[in-house]
Amino acid sequence: MNDITTPPRSFSRVFSENRLTVGLITPIESYPDSPFPTLDDHQQVAELAEEAGFASIWVRDVPFYDPNFGDAAQMLDPFVYLGFLSAVTKDITLGTTGIVLPLREPISVTKQALSMDRLSDGRFILGLSTGDRPVEYPAFNVDFEDRGARYREQVELICALSENRFPRIKTQRFGTFAGNLDMHPKPLNGRLPLMAVGRSRQSIEWLAQTIDAWIWAVDDDEAIREIISSLKAAAGDRTPPGYGYSTFFDLDPNPDAPYQRFYNVVRIGRNALIDRLLRHRDLGVQHIALNLKPSHRPAQSVIEEMGTYVLPALTDA
Repeated sequence: MNDITTPPRSFSRVFSENRLTVGLITPIESYPDSPFPTLDDHQQVAELAEEAGFASIWVRDVPFYDPNFGDAAQMLDPFVYLGFLSAVTKDITLGTTGIVLPLREPISVTKQALSMDRLSDGRFILGLSTGDRPVEYPAFNVDFEDRGARYREQVELICALSENRFPRIKTQRFGTFAGNLDMHPKPLNGRLPLMAVGRSRQSIEWLAQTIDAWIWAVDDDEAIREIISSLKAAAGDRTPPGYGYSTFFDLDPNPDAPYQRFYNVVRIGRNALIDRLLRHRDLGVQHIALNLKPSHRPAQSVIEEMGTYVLPALTDA
């Protein structure tokens, strides 16, 4: 894979060395007592997030509602929804966290990603995962145990189709390309920024050598140190992927409330949040994606407080 020597603005707005940015995961609303969001005012909330200074909006790929999982995400197809969001926003980076690649046909994913790149004027990051819901794999007639190898081959194919002219490729699980077909449009910035979401059944070495950014759910200080150190060591001469994490988030109305964790939900007041984010920035974390599903406050209230107090503190410090 080619390294991003001059990152497009869509990427550097979110992932840059010695800087930490914050994004939001769709649906951008609080719905703690239901697996289904309302999607009420979602256009206005996306516009509010951009105005508040959030770096990104991330769309999830959840084809089915699994009652055992308890969250239907934004319900809308991710690429269709991203097309809508690109029309109602101007500057904020848009991306996926992440497309469940083994369940999708890679030629179609490439075409959809390139279309989104063009429609958003280059504001797109393609985040790819192997998913977290094993029950979906039989529905797509895809071997769950083959997901790691399938993912690697699909990533290689996406890069070849999007970056090369009339590629010659023979794949094991997909098709053969004899140099007589070319995928268009090509990326506006030369190539699509790629992000792994979760481990995706891959080694640190593969991640460090292949992708441009990595979002995981690991936010423990010591674990962050080990992850970033491992990525740098494995990257060699290549720029190591930018590391970030995602978390379910509940901003306490008391600005002095301490950090608390309830299983996979972080509840915290803004002052402790600022301290925590600055500490993680100094550890090398470049981006944090917040999921407001468990919030006890309306998303608009959280966005306004973050935009007034938290996000400026990250740029001023």
